[in-house]
Amino acid sequence: MIVGSFLTKDLGIDWRWGERWFMELLVDGDEASNNGNWQWIASVGVDPQPPARRIYNPTRQQERFDPDGIYVRRYVPELERVPDDYLTEPWTMPPEVQEASDCIIGSDYPGPIVDHAQARREALRRFAAARS
Repeated sequence: MIVGSFLTKDLGIDWRWGERWFMELLVDGDEASNNGNWQWIASVGVDPQPPARRIYNPTRQQERFDPDGIYVRRYVPELERVPDDYLTEPWTMPPEVQEASDCIIGSDYPGPIVDHAQARREALRRFAAARS
């Protein structure tokens, strides 16, 4: 859901690109579940919830569901030595902390490609324009 929200809301990419990509990669992919979940998170399905309810903040999701960074450190080894205080937004680390944690932003780990707050505002603007 976080990937779907980021792709469709933060980047403004058509949900069908993500749906197709996931179906190619999922070993246990189910057409109906995958398709329906992508429509749901993209706010284009039959469920009339407000789009703002489905714009997930990646930082908050990590804080909420992986507060100790166990999952992130396991699957993103570049962040393994990043201090807890910077784990949800490693690009905010001062240069000396980047050096100490062997995680240089822009070299070992990418910086953000979009500002989430700005992307959220833009997504809500697109949805409002589509309704009018």
